[in-house]
Amino acid sequence: MDNFHAFALALLQGLTEFLPISSSAHLILVPRLLGWPDQGLAFDVAVHFGTLSAVVLYFREELGAMAAAWFRSLGSRYPDDEARLAWAVLLGTIPLGLFGLLFHNYVETVLRSPLVIATSTIGFGLLLWYADVKGPQTRCEYRLNAWRVAVIAFAQALALIPGTSRSGATITAGLLVGLDRKAAARFSFLLSVPAIVMAAGYEGNKLLGAGEPVQWTPMLLGIVVSAVSAYACIHYFLKLLDHVGMLPFVIYRLLLGVLLFALFV
Repeated sequence: MDNFHAFALALLQGLTEFLPISSSAHLILVPRLLGWPDQGLAFDVAVHFGTLSAVVLYFREELGAMAAAWFRSLGSRYPDDEARLAWAVLLGTIPLGLFGLLFHNYVETVLRSPLVIATSTIGFGLLLWYADVKGPQTRCEYRLNAWRVAVIAFAQALALIPGTSRSGATITAGLLVGLDRKAAARFSFLLSVPAIVMAAGYEGNKLLGAGEPVQWTPMLLGIVVSAVSAYACIHYFLKLLDHVGMLPFVIYRLLLGVLLFALFV
């Protein structure tokens, strides 16, 4: 892998990981269109580490407060808002972990077809539009009860289907259960921390077993570029969300899905 490919794919990963437009669809589409070789497992681990670094750095104050409140809540019957949010993130991650363990082979083989990716890109794009238009948008992320967390958690597990978009599925579910746009996006980003840790851990374990040679320069470039681009993406997405809504991302998903159908199906 040369440095230009590493830069371009890391930039793509950083920009699409947290937007509701499906990073997997882009990482399949772009190399195929341009005839690039597979980037390899080591590079996938590197860019996951980069995007994880970005979200942890951006939400460092919230994550620190949540962690401290969670530990305090272990000895209290009345957790505060930060502790409840921390519990929501932890419990909201369980279905993803269980579904990933049970179905990862099926997801990586049968579901990684262009037909599945194109269909889910369009289908979940339309669902995102419906949630943005019809969702009441009256709650913040600190006002999530058990059933609302469960809905978002199972939506995140469905995002194992390529083309769905983890951020897209969780933001959609958040809007459907009453979160406002920024609250749905923030909760989605907080959920991404354990989700990316699990994904990077799983891929890292496969990498150790595969014994692949590591090209350090492209990998380090991938970490830096994916981290910087993901941080900028989170920042500007949250700033612009109330002004632009979800419609631009819905339109983009529909166009991307049609392009995938035209090229690969």
